[in-house]
Amino acid sequence: MGKLDRLLVLNFFLVFSVSRAQMPGFISIDCGGRETYTDDLGLVWSPDNQLISGETANISIPNENRKQYMSVRYFPADDEKYCYTFNVTLRTRYLVRASFLYGNFDKSNVYPKFDISIGASHWTTIVIFDANTIVTQEAVILAAAPTVDICLSNATTGQPFISTIELRQFNGSLYHTDFETEFFLGLSARINFGAESNESVRYPDDPYDRIWVSDSLKRANYLVDVASGTERISTSMPIDVNSDERPPVKVMQTAVVGQNGTLSYRLNLNGFPGYGWAFCYFAEIEDLGPDEIRKFKLSLPGNKDLTRLIVNVQENAQGKYRLYEPGSYNLSLPFVLSFAFKQTNDSSKGPILNALEIYKYLEIHYGSFDGLTMSSFASHYPEALLAQGGDPCLPAPWSWVQCNSDPQPRIISIKLSGRNLTGNIPSELANLTGLVELWLDGNMLSGQIPDLSGCLNLKIIHLENNKLTGSLPSYLGSLPSLSELYLQNNMLSGTVPSRLLSKSIIFVYSGNPYLDEGRNNNRRILIVICYVVGFSALLVAVFAYLFACRRRKIFSGKDDLTTVLPVQKLCNSFSELGTETAHRYMLSEIKDATGNFVRKVGSGGYGTVYYGKMQDGKEIAVKVLMNDSCQGNRQFSIEVSLLSRIHHRNLVQFLGYCQQEGKSILVYEFMHNGTLKEHLHASSQERHISWINRLEIAEDAAKGIEYLHTGCSPTIIHRDLKTSNILLDKNMRAKVSDFGLSKPAVDESHVSSVVRGTLGYLDPEYYTSQQLTVKSDVYSFGIILLELISGKEPISNTSFGDNFRNISQWAKFYCESGDIDAIIDHSLRGSYKDIQSVWKVAEVAVRCVNREMINRPFMSEVLKEIQEAISMEQTPNNIQPHDMFGTEFVDALNNPGSDVYSSDSFTQPELR
Repeated sequence: MGKLDRLLVLNFFLVFSVSRAQMPGFISIDCGGRETYTDDLGLVWSPDNQLISGETANISIPNENRKQYMSVRYFPADDEKYCYTFNVTLRTRYLVRASFLYGNFDKSNVYPKFDISIGASHWTTIVIFDANTIVTQEAVILAAAPTVDICLSNATTGQPFISTIELRQFNGSLYHTDFETEFFLGLSARINFGAESNESVRYPDDPYDRIWVSDSLKRANYLVDVASGTERISTSMPIDVNSDERPPVKVMQTAVVGQNGTLSYRLNLNGFPGYGWAFCYFAEIEDLGPDEIRKFKLSLPGNKDLTRLIVNVQENAQGKYRLYEPGSYNLSLPFVLSFAFKQTNDSSKGPILNALEIYKYLEIHYGSFDGLTMSSFASHYPEALLAQGGDPCLPAPWSWVQCNSDPQPRIISIKLSGRNLTGNIPSELANLTGLVELWLDGNMLSGQIPDLSGCLNLKIIHLENNKLTGSLPSYLGSLPSLSELYLQNNMLSGTVPSRLLSKSIIFVYSGNPYLDEGRNNNRRILIVICYVVGFSALLVAVFAYLFACRRRKIFSGKDDLTTVLPVQKLCNSFSELGTETAHRYMLSEIKDATGNFVRKVGSGGYGTVYYGKMQDGKEIAVKVLMNDSCQGNRQFSIEVSLLSRIHHRNLVQFLGYCQQEGKSILVYEFMHNGTLKEHLHASSQERHISWINRLEIAEDAAKGIEYLHTGCSPTIIHRDLKTSNILLDKNMRAKVSDFGLSKPAVDESHVSSVVRGTLGYLDPEYYTSQQLTVKSDVYSFGIILLELISGKEPISNTSFGDNFRNISQWAKFYCESGDIDAIIDHSLRGSYKDIQSVWKVAEVAVRCVNREMINRPFMSEVLKEIQEAISMEQTPNNIQPHDMFGTEFVDALNNPGSDVYSSDSFTQPELR
């Protein structure tokens, strides 16, 4: 069935749903289902068998009797992308919801992990942790086209699958933002406070079928740290919610109040940190006496720009039982959000909260440059199932195309060999101006070769073994980049263009009985012979030159590193950067400085480090590599070539080298306080490091790593970050050392043949995929941050209890449970002013050790978080952070005559 046919079928489903339940714009798809039915809520569900290919499976989950969750649609774990396409109304907002219940449908007990996207925009990565738990994702989008695609792709474990897809059309503008053409909204939290049970509120109580989750539902780090005196209240009185898209009446009829003067909560915000949309919903549902007043303010610890917003619900909403909704369209929020409402001194009643909604901004990508052309091209072959739906390039390419890496990608390769294609070659190919390779061989294509003269980048054309007729187009001889042309075994006729015969390309056209070579055949043979002879002579000259160079190197007797030091400048011109070459020390100087290698101060897998002091009094650290270590020689070459050209105040200064009498020696500045590992894990109390000192050490190390990642071209990846490679000077300031495993990242998709690093710090995704990027260093640095917080080593059989063996899993568990105290080093008690500074570092550390590289921050972001934590520790206690509702909103509340009470009139700062 073609894509158009699928859309017609889907339109039938829409009309059928509307006729049954009068719900315009509602689409409910039971993925893997076999029939249309109406559930207990009155929602009409339709099967997906007319919308997509793929296999189906039935599952059975204890206590789950909803029909839409008794089947799944699943797909192969391959490089293809599988998309559902739905008709929508242009310029209309929709809630899009997808749900996933694994249920061990494939009997493999391998929990799937895969991506889901909306059109060309990555939505989220679905990670299944429990076979019996439903994973749900929601987003609010503005329809920018007549159709919207929901696509599954990039399975890394298990098989991609889906249980349900739902679209709900909005009519109003509650979710309008100034950024909706650039970002859509991904739901992070939608909470019904004061709920009378664990059940969610949704359709028909909410006419738009939003799911308002009960605040009484118990799960990890979901609304923990609840203040004492928090009580639930409710009313049966109707609530004026002002307009149709505000929270439904049933949600606003319940609330929590802080009878002791405070409401406080902590919860995880999925997808954060980042910028988001956040609104609180209040309604006064208690009958206050004439002398009673309810006023309170919001507190967001950790946000240094906070101002105090005073809320008087009855006054702000202009009456009881009316909704009031302060919020922000552009707000920076952390992964673990702590917030509180506190009663003011002139208030007789504690704060109240009815509901809360938070979304994260997710970037919209409008797809590849050739998207429309490729959709038209693919429509010629609906039965061949060539079009998998969605954009041909983003976020994952169709299996038979290759795209370049431009921000708006272009198609550079089409490979459709042996696909049983018939008819003429589609003329749409002429619009693919970036096309480099075209493979249409082994099909049953007929007709003439189309005009591809506009595809100036074409290098390789495979049209052999088809049924093509007509003459060879003359433009083929004028394609400037053409290097290979295969036309054999067709029914072409006429004369081969002379310009084509004279080109120095691979040109095969045998098996065309009606094709005449013309008079230029001998000339073409001569040209080919000349090229072969010329190329052979060139090869002989190259080999002779290399042999001569090798003889000179073997017998030169020189004992230096001139052959391994690159001539190009490695790093950008920063203030710390020097251009001097590496200094070469004599072995006699080194022996004098070290007293013939007497004082050993360290050792590693590649050699031993000795203390030395030069005649001018300069103290040095001398690293002598093991003579029998081939890896050590490689390390020696890398360290000299890198360190002689990179200079930064937070990198251990490289002074020079010595290579003499079979010894390979590196000379560094001496760091008096040794390694960070010695101070963190030593038992002596004399080596205690306070929290602010640990933050400063983290900042110094982050600056050094950020310089390697962003200040050098190409980027340098350290590959062996650990506490023993962070050295401390006399003032306990940190510098990064030991670049033996470092390597320039010419491109970040580099696949290493050998994984290198240290157990406990080694990036698990790098270990499994062998794909090395700067995010591998970020993972290692995240482990270091967790060591700084906890004082524990990365791996232990005893330190983390019975359930964990490594620091990342242990710390993540307690952070997500809201229990930061469980991971803080006991020796730090009382050394921090604000525990939120510990939270800030813990949050970014947990993000750093995310198993997926794509979800880890860059070092610049990590550095920023550390610096903010330092600022929190250095800020006097009486300075308050910034308000989530924005200063304009605060000003409006302080000036009741202002006309900015309408949420649509706020001017928010530009989204960054």
